[in-house]
Amino acid sequence: MPIATINGIPLNYQVKGSGDLVVLVMGTGSPGRVWDLHQVPALVQAGYRVATFDNRGIAPSGESLDGMTIDDLVNDTAGLIELLGGPAHVVGTSMGARVAQELSLARPDLVRKAVFLAGHARMDRFQTTLTEGERQLYDNGVELPAAYQAAVTAVMNLSPASLRDPNTARDWLDVFEFSGGRISAGVRAQLGMDREFDRRAAYRSVSVPCLSVGFADDRMIPAYLSREVADAIPNARYEEIPDAGHYGYLERPEAVNKVVLDFLTA
Repeated sequence: MPIATINGIPLNYQVKGSGDLVVLVMGTGSPGRVWDLHQVPALVQAGYRVATFDNRGIAPSGESLDGMTIDDLVNDTAGLIELLGGPAHVVGTSMGARVAQELSLARPDLVRKAVFLAGHARMDRFQTTLTEGERQLYDNGVELPAAYQAAVTAVMNLSPASLRDPNTARDWLDVFEFSGGRISAGVRAQLGMDREFDRRAAYRSVSVPCLSVGFADDRMIPAYLSREVADAIPNARYEEIPDAGHYGYLERPEAVNKVVLDFLTA
């Protein structure tokens, strides 16, 4: 993957396919390559040029150990779109959805259409408390046993529908246990961003076509918060994916890809 200096930091990115540009923005703590499992192949097959990248905080992009703001992430994404000859369709998940939301507001010249997976204009008390707990775990040097961490990750990010089948549950738990461990200092910087915000009023000024997608069993960003985004943005659409948790784009990729592609091609 090439690395370019964008917005004052190294940004690790890759581009696949040809056609209209789609930029995918990942959520907290995950590298851009996660999109390669399901979304990149579907978009490339549909005739799009697809860019993925590691947000600041995720090495080898700049980790911004002194801290970062949502505006930093928005400006990073804007700079990448400009580098790649935008405007672009922008699809984000979780924190990446918030980046896509703010980019649609601040730089509508760079956004053709925007899709927010597990988007949110605010966080409720549960999310802010959970994030504070994650910060304290890191700052106090606490490392949970791998099997327990895998179980917590599964409960918080997957639908019960994915855990009812013992084989499916085993596969997910194995993945989480293998890929777990102490978070990096760069991810801690992502967790340090402000969680006390409410952008519902501001989003009334978004003018680009938008789709907000909620995951029915999402515990991290409950679907009602994603619906609020669609309610705030004029003429925005809302879709809800059943039997999907926070990782709905991994659990129900066919359903997610369909609503995304239907929206982009409409």
